[in-house]
Amino acid sequence: MSILTVKNLTHGFGDRAIFNDVSFRLLKGEHIGFIGANGEGKSTFMNLITGKLEPDEGQIEWSKRVRVGYLDQHSILEKGTSIRDALRTAFQYLFDLETEGNEICEKMAEASPEELEKLMDEFGVIQDTLTNNDFYLIDAKVEEIAKGLGLDGVGLEKDVNDLSGGQRTKVLLAKLLLEKPDILLLDEPTNYLDEQHIEWLKRYLQAYENAFILISHDIPFLNSVINLIYHVENQQVNRYVGDYDNFIQAHETKKQQLESAYKRQQQEIEDLKDFVARNKARVSTRNMAMSRQKKLDKMDVIELAKEKPKPEFNFKYSRASGKMIFEAKDLVIGYTEPLSRPLNLYMERGQKIALVGANGLGKTTLLRSILGEIKALSGSVTLGDNLRMGYFEQEIKDANYNTCIEEFWADFPGFTQFEVRAALAKCGLTTKHIESKVVVLSGGEQAKVRLCKLINKETNLLILDEPTNHLDVDAKDELKRALKEYKGSILIICHEPEFYRDVVTEVWNCEDWTTKLA
Repeated sequence: MSILTVKNLTHGFGDRAIFNDVSFRLLKGEHIGFIGANGEGKSTFMNLITGKLEPDEGQIEWSKRVRVGYLDQHSILEKGTSIRDALRTAFQYLFDLETEGNEICEKMAEASPEELEKLMDEFGVIQDTLTNNDFYLIDAKVEEIAKGLGLDGVGLEKDVNDLSGGQRTKVLLAKLLLEKPDILLLDEPTNYLDEQHIEWLKRYLQAYENAFILISHDIPFLNSVINLIYHVENQQVNRYVGDYDNFIQAHETKKQQLESAYKRQQQEIEDLKDFVARNKARVSTRNMAMSRQKKLDKMDVIELAKEKPKPEFNFKYSRASGKMIFEAKDLVIGYTEPLSRPLNLYMERGQKIALVGANGLGKTTLLRSILGEIKALSGSVTLGDNLRMGYFEQEIKDANYNTCIEEFWADFPGFTQFEVRAALAKCGLTTKHIESKVVVLSGGEQAKVRLCKLINKETNLLILDEPTNHLDVDAKDELKRALKEYKGSILIICHEPEFYRDVVTEVWNCEDWTTKLA
């Protein structure tokens, strides 16, 4: 059964085409990985099928009474609402039914025998619906999902207004999973999850009976939960059966076949043109030349897609720092309440360290405390000599209305415009991206602009907070290569073991010193 039918979808922004005449059908129970390079239109696609954007042309048709659940990180959580109450709103339709049932009970007291029989039937239908949907087990369901995503550690009575970005995303995801819609639309759900809860979400999706479309650049996670790939490239969406590894093999075969057909056709075109040029003037062969010219005119010429620019990250290394990078003595981090026990930490030149552990333990707070951006609750941090630091923040919250050129130039005024464009292009950005405002770029393209500024700054210490969030596969592979070759020291927060395992020299588990775990 078809859940969603897309016919002749065409959409773009300004002079930049995103989709051109795209058609497909999504079937009940399909588990789809929606993949493609940064900026190809994956999030735009989600916004189109959920009605947040109107297509320029074409039709998007959902089947009747299909419940669609979309993980939208811009959803509003109302201040003054506890996590528990926010999660219970997933069952609002059942609470509304309960209220309707209570109203029917009140009417029964004054009803005539005929009305009473009718009201009893209505009440019975409502009771059956509540029972079949486990209405009386709602609190147990809420606690089960909350525990799976680590929200029980935060405290289910905590106000949603006091949550971190990662915790807030977990609440939105938990609410969505509790709603159990006919189709889940998940846009990079693992970006704000730690390893333990990614593993839980993996098991949940593997057992999910309904359909979902998943955007993710975390290939091991993607491979473990999907059975179909939708690949967006060059304004088209193509369907491949199997996981990402099957897709890579099939896509490469398809590409080679197209290139072979292109070469054969180009040779045929050249031969036909040569024949026409040599024979059109001679009376005896003019008709044959005209026949070949007609064949040329009618030919459906194969066009090869332009190769997308692949990013190239090479960090500039300044002179060596002192032997000590930093030393923390009895350091207690936090805001109003401590997030850690007193820490005694030491990092020296050449170390590459990954900070790992569940969300909300204070990994980012520790980085910012070391940098001096947040004052420690007690204890001290001493920084070493001759440090040239480069800091990649997990997320920039304010909308940036600079163009990419202006954004880079603000930090590097000595560069010529040619040098600015060349630097941004090296990071995998096209001319249209470079001339666009940062605010209209995808998350991955914005990350590339920030990385571009970082790699052009001379550093001997990189402090990186979830640098792989939003980056496509090529960009992640290139960043991993660049960090392995970097001669300086690295302190990195990352939830992808496949990424950091080959980069770092040691791992610090923040769960060993947090106050947030029993």
